[in-house]
Formats: sequence, C-alpha cells, structure tokens
Amino acid sequence: MKVKILMAAIAMLCAGAVLADEGVAWDGLSAEQQQVLQGFAGDWGELSSERQERLSIGAARWSAMTAAQRHAARGRFSQWQHLPDGRRQLIRDRYEMYRMLPLAERRRIRENYHRFGQLKQERRRQLRERYRKMTPEQRKHQRQRQQHRRRAGDRPPPPPRD
Repeated sequence: MKVKILMAAIAMLCAGAVLADEGVAWDGLSAEQQQVLQGFAGDWGELSSERQERLSIGAARWSAMTAAQRHAARGRFSQWQHLPDGRRQLIRDRYEMYRMLPLAERRRIRENYHRFGQLKQERRRQLRERYRKMTPEQRKHQRQRQQHRRRAGDRPPPPPRD
C-alpha cells in the first residue's frame, strides 16, 4: 500500500516537472496579460518555459499596478535601457549572487536598504562619500566588523568616549 502511494507521488511529481517544462500556453494567459505581452504573441511558443513564466508573472503584476506605479516602472526601465551593457551585466550578476544568499541574509540586506532610504538625503550623501573614500582594505575591514557584530547578536558599538 505504501509503495503504491509512493509511486503515485513520484508519478505526480514527474508529471509536474514535464508540465513545467512546457511553459505557459498563450491561451492560458488572461486577456490583460495577453494585452501587455502582445509584442511576444508571434514568438511566444519559441520562448523558453522559464521566460514565459517570468513574462506572465510580470504581466500580471503590471496589470495590477496603478497609473502612478506604471509611470515609475517605465522610468526605471528607461534608466535600465540607457545603462551600458557592462553595467547591466554587473547588476544581473550581483542580483544572481543575491538570490543565492540564505533568506535571512537577503532579509537583512533589504532591511538595511530600506533603513538607508529613510535617512535624510544629506546623511545618505555623507555615508556614500565616506564609503567612496575608503580603500579596498578599509572596506573589507568594515564588512568584517559588520559581520562580527551580526554574529555577536547585533549589539551596537560602544558609545564614543569624551
């Protein structure tokens, strides 16, 4: 009995993997997704299943955006398109490295990013300038100090002496 259940589960997993390899059928997209992706309609069947999946998810997100969110997204995309190829590749590589990090580390990075964004513009400028002036060795030392603090329970550094 247990063997039959196990075999059925394996068969369902294999079938799911085969279906996942087939991608997303154009007819399986909603009308809104098809409208957003109309430029891909003629070549949809030739796209990889992974690309079809990413595009369908992106089209669903786009359909759910407000006009202001779409305007902001267009602006970001325009900036992306105007980046040199080398810079775009560097961003893709770093994003891939980020995706490989453990969930807790990705969460910490996002929290730090949001915390940095909440700082006043002048303070952000000061921190960027201080970082730019650091030597590679100083940057490495700073990263090591931060890692040590995280391992020590995120205790804040001692207050400066007067």
